[in-house]
Amino acid sequence: MALSSKRDGAFFALLERQAGKACEAARTFRDLAGSFSEIDRLADRIAEIEHEADVLTHELSDKVASTFITPLDKEDLRDLSQALDDITDCIEAAVSRVRLYRLRVVREDLVPLADLLVQVAEATRQSVEMLHRGIRKPAELKRVLIQVHDLENRSDVAFRQALADLFDEDGLETLTVIKWKEIYDRIETAVDKCEDVAKIVGSVLVKYA
Repeated sequence: MALSSKRDGAFFALLERQAGKACEAARTFRDLAGSFSEIDRLADRIAEIEHEADVLTHELSDKVASTFITPLDKEDLRDLSQALDDITDCIEAAVSRVRLYRLRVVREDLVPLADLLVQVAEATRQSVEMLHRGIRKPAELKRVLIQVHDLENRSDVAFRQALADLFDEDGLETLTVIKWKEIYDRIETAVDKCEDVAKIVGSVLVKYA
């Protein structure tokens, strides 16, 4: 069953743009993970992306409120939009703390976490785009949703290892440990939000397939 028509296309276009902003934020964070030398420029850019994503979220919310019949249940549209916005918010929160805490040296385990974040954000974007085209190939969409879940599991493993290495490292000040743990937590939450999107898309698949 197709979920969109020309009339409904604006809803899905907004969702796709939100997913695109989440991917852009993740890629910018990966750039930052390589070196903190450009923290101000990259943090400013992610703040801009976060603001742009907020505008899209409000635009979709207003459109849902003003439209009598929507292509998906209004609750699903709102939940999907909010989860996509949360991804970008969490990434921005992680980056803002790098600047706030004036961290200068990148830990080696940050790059693998950033790489996984980009991968799961891209898979999440793909699932949203497939939803726009309509659920005519449920097996293909399920494959992407499984990919999001698998990447989330891999991120969990990397996150736990990063924490273990952080806690086991000799000579680190307690305050430094606290700062890095908070950054890791924000990254992990962003990945969890990607899986939240996948769960909502999966629920829509059951409803409309």
